[in-house]
Amino acid sequence: MLESLTLLLACQLVGEVIVAYFAIPVPGPVVGMVLLFIGLCIRRGVPAPLQQTASGLLSNLSLLFVPAGTGVLLHVALIRDALLPIGVSLVLSTLVAVAVTALAMVGFEKLAGRKGGDAP
Repeated sequence: MLESLTLLLACQLVGEVIVAYFAIPVPGPVVGMVLLFIGLCIRRGVPAPLQQTASGLLSNLSLLFVPAGTGVLLHVALIRDALLPIGVSLVLSTLVAVAVTALAMVGFEKLAGRKGGDAP
């Protein structure tokens, strides 16, 4: 498990270094996970210890959101002051995400040569 955690953290570190060096507007851990994905594709599989460690992390993922939730509660006054812009942003971004997803689905169905509603 220690080797798998070291691999995950090393990918994150390399991602952070790449983002800092090239001033890429993407979070370092995202770049690190892309590098990990590429490495696993080249290897053509996920090693069993890495699979086990990743499953353990994912099963306890909700614990990683506790600090974020605490931060939200600490700044509830700021959130209350900006409640309308936050609410509008959430609703609009959700509607845009749904619309883009629907358009992408229709586009992919056309690429696959199917018409909407046909069973695969």
